[in-house]
Amino acid sequence: MARDRVHAALPDPPIQNEEDNNEAEKAFGNVFAELESVDLPLGTTLRPDVIVAGDALQLQWQPQNTLITIMAETETLECITEHERILQEIESTDTACVGPTLRSIYDDQPNAHKRFMEKLDARIRNHDREIEKMCNFHHQGFVDAITELLKVRTDAEKLMGQVTDTNRRLQDAGREVTAQTQEVICCRIQQRNMATTVEKLQLCIPVLEMYSKLKEQLETKRYYAALKTMEQLEKVYIPRVSKYRFCQIMAENLPRLREEIKEISMSDLKDFLESIRKHSDKVGEAAMRQAQQHRTFNSAIAKQVSLGHYTKPVYSLNGRTHTHNGLMFDEDIGDEDDTDEEVLTAQDLVDFSPVYRCLHIYTVLGDRETFENYYRKQRKKQARLVLQPQANMHETVEGYRRYFNQIVGFFVVEDHILHSTQGLVTRAFTDELWNMALSKIIAVLRTHSSYCDDPDLVLELKNLIVIFADTLQDYGFTVNRLFDLLFEVRDQYNETLLKKWALVFREIFELDNYSPIPVETEEEYKLVVSRFPFHDAEIEKQEFPKKLPMSQSVPQIYTQVKELIYASLKFSESLHRSSTEIDDMLRKSTNLLLTRTLSSCLQNLIKKPHTGLTELVQIIINTTHLEQACRYLEEFITNITNVSPETVHTTRLYGLSTFKDARHAAEGEIYTKLNQKIDEFIQLADYEWGMAESDGRASGYLMDLINFLRSTFQVFTHLPNNNNDHASMSGKVAQTACMSACKHLSTSLMQMLLDTELKQISMGAIQQFNLDVIQCELFASSEPVPGFQGDTLQLAFIDLRQLLDLFMVWDWSTYLADYGQPTCKYLRVNPATALALLEKVYRGMKDTSKKNNIFSQFRKNDRDKQKLIETVVKQLRSLVNGMSS
Repeated sequence: MARDRVHAALPDPPIQNEEDNNEAEKAFGNVFAELESVDLPLGTTLRPDVIVAGDALQLQWQPQNTLITIMAETETLECITEHERILQEIESTDTACVGPTLRSIYDDQPNAHKRFMEKLDARIRNHDREIEKMCNFHHQGFVDAITELLKVRTDAEKLMGQVTDTNRRLQDAGREVTAQTQEVICCRIQQRNMATTVEKLQLCIPVLEMYSKLKEQLETKRYYAALKTMEQLEKVYIPRVSKYRFCQIMAENLPRLREEIKEISMSDLKDFLESIRKHSDKVGEAAMRQAQQHRTFNSAIAKQVSLGHYTKPVYSLNGRTHTHNGLMFDEDIGDEDDTDEEVLTAQDLVDFSPVYRCLHIYTVLGDRETFENYYRKQRKKQARLVLQPQANMHETVEGYRRYFNQIVGFFVVEDHILHSTQGLVTRAFTDELWNMALSKIIAVLRTHSSYCDDPDLVLELKNLIVIFADTLQDYGFTVNRLFDLLFEVRDQYNETLLKKWALVFREIFELDNYSPIPVETEEEYKLVVSRFPFHDAEIEKQEFPKKLPMSQSVPQIYTQVKELIYASLKFSESLHRSSTEIDDMLRKSTNLLLTRTLSSCLQNLIKKPHTGLTELVQIIINTTHLEQACRYLEEFITNITNVSPETVHTTRLYGLSTFKDARHAAEGEIYTKLNQKIDEFIQLADYEWGMAESDGRASGYLMDLINFLRSTFQVFTHLPNNNNDHASMSGKVAQTACMSACKHLSTSLMQMLLDTELKQISMGAIQQFNLDVIQCELFASSEPVPGFQGDTLQLAFIDLRQLLDLFMVWDWSTYLADYGQPTCKYLRVNPATALALLEKVYRGMKDTSKKNNIFSQFRKNDRDKQKLIETVVKQLRSLVNGMSS
């Protein structure tokens, strides 16, 4: 067997004669054994070469230049037993397991495989001889059996032909019967199958129809109907045919379809929430526009009815009014360009079907509570987002409008959901949302309105708040806190108005020329009177051109006060307040304007350094006329509000006190500036205190001062001189100013004499000073301001006069003798004042005596006079000491 395998892999050996076969058989046996032990590539061709060399037989097989040399050696004795064992193992073992056995041959001693091949060839030859013996033993029996078989073949062929012919004839005869029988069987089977199929289809068709209907409903997004169909499938149809696999698949798909419907409906709900988030401002804008139309329409009707001749609405609504689930919208009134724009409702702007559908779906699925909680939670989050204002919202009215539109749109949608669903949102939930929103809105408006300094913007904000409150009130929300907030906004509005009017008043005062208004024609006079309630019979009788006593600022201020009343009235509109409350608001705003803004502007004007005496006098005149006009402002407010001023709780205007305070401040400023001007002239005085004799005329600075006072007091003749309290008060101002000036002049001159830096005074300087005082007395006696009785004005210089007379007459004996008597001639002379001046004169006399000591004839008189002065000084000091003790 091994030999056969080896021969199959090798090419045929060279052909030899039979004689050579026996000789070469042994050699080839060894070759085969060697080839089996060599690892050669498959398909390798070997070229054999037989070489005889001495006692050894050498074969060479050369595959691709490779020579295989097989050397025959003598078999050793110790390997015979091992080869026998291997041969026995090969003979008794399956061919698949021969490999390890053969490999053990190559693992032994070198050239052991050659000896094994020789042994193998010998064993093969033995087996071949045994086979040949066995074949020779059974050969004759085999030949006899073949001979008998050949004899039987003829009969078998004849019998085979007969059987074949019989089978053919039988098949031909039964073929038609078999065909008909088969057809009958098929028909019966088909008939039975058809009956069964019809019966089963009658059960399955409704299920399939319902499932098809379900698919169609899902495709058309009729999810609520699809859920109802699923319920029928599960409870009615599928149980009838539950044994079929397609029904099992349907039953398994239904929960998945329910989840898909649930997810789809939830997705639609999210889209709905996003939609109303985007469209809430448009919904709110439509609702607020409708509320504004209703308010304007109702106010127009109320005005017509109040006038008693209602014929046709001033403000008519064009279009239709329609209602749906509690949401009513009118078509918009034509704009200024007379184009009609339809008012869009919440349903026009938002498709509510997703929320209804989702609600029904979750209700059918038994998960309504989850849906309600989710919806409410999301709406609360959206409410918080809506209530967040933009950082620059206070800069424009559009920022406030967008803010209010979003909030109104949010609650209009919630009101619609409240009335169109059963329990998705409740009144308690919407009230909770509104209360939370209301607190946030009020806080936001307080913060942002405080940043606003434009009264027009505050007024627009107020109008928006009113429309916002009216709109939500129409939907059943409580808005009392918003109207309370409007009072705070009103205060802010008043503050902005006051700031704006303060600038207006400042500009009026800066542009005023502070001179009487010239009127050239009657038309100009009527124009001024139409702006300011001025009535003066004497001026009206005068011929044109003429002058009105007040300056241009008076009618302008009066007009601006009326403008502020109008501005305050605008804020009071639509606040749902009574006429009395509106009247109170207007009066309070006017009082704030008069007492704070106008008063502050007047005070600042009066206190300005560059405001002269002429301007101050004109300010007094202006405030007098403004004070007289306050009653006309009272009447103006009364005509607006129709509230009688005699009402108990009516607030009075504080204009009288405001203008009185301003006038008093102007008067005080006149006195102050007049005294300052006198001080300026006094500073120009340049007396030569050591002069021997006077110049015989008054000092130049004093004459200039007197001329200034005369011209100044002439300005006071412009003050009103009517026989009324205001005229008498204005005359008092002139008299007080004149008296104050004279007293200040007298005091300044006295201080000049008693100045501590002035050490000595000559009698010539006393005489010059006396001349100046005489001019002052002449000025006082000339009645620079009418109204003084007797020598009242001259009494301002009485202290100076008595002091100077005492020194000019040198009547010290009378002064000392009558001192302390009520009838004393020098009653106004104080001993300390006389002592101080006398010491200065004494020093001057001593200095003069030193200069004139060359004239000896005068020494005795000077010494006598000095002794007299020393005596008087001692007596005066004793009087002063007695007064101090």
